[in-house]
Amino acid sequence: MRKAKPKKRILLPDPKYKDVLVTRFVNDLMLSGKKSVAYEIFYNAMDIVADKTKDSGLTPVEVWKKSLENITPSVEVKSRRIGGATFQVPMEIRPDRKISIGNKNLILFSRKRSGRSMSEKLAAEILAGYNQEGGAYKKKEDTHRMAEANKAFSHFRF
Repeated sequence: MRKAKPKKRILLPDPKYKDVLVTRFVNDLMLSGKKSVAYEIFYNAMDIVADKTKDSGLTPVEVWKKSLENITPSVEVKSRRIGGATFQVPMEIRPDRKISIGNKNLILFSRKRSGRSMSEKLAAEILAGYNQEGGAYKKKEDTHRMAEANKAFSHFRF
């Protein structure tokens, strides 16, 4: 590489839960630079999650973190061209990329859901991930299945 690696930006914790992971999620959720709208969506979703899981004894942020943990893949497949053939090579995902992929999958499948508001859709997807179901969890399972099927090509790692 010619240039130096860019410095990691330090994120400030969010105002309500004092968690940097929440800020990172809200930054991924944000559209057109409207952070206050993204915070509003997230906090409303957390209120909905709190209402639906009040008997479990967990805080809504703990439910959200468990949901993210359930939908975050640990391996992925990357295409690698060797001798005219393209192989799907399974690779471990580094920790910061894991968080990013988990956030983006949760947001993507929340947006695809049917519902009235984004808060409701996000809350529904968080609860589905917590219960190990829903689109984002299915995507993680498909990724892991594909990596397992292509385990024979793991010696082509780069």
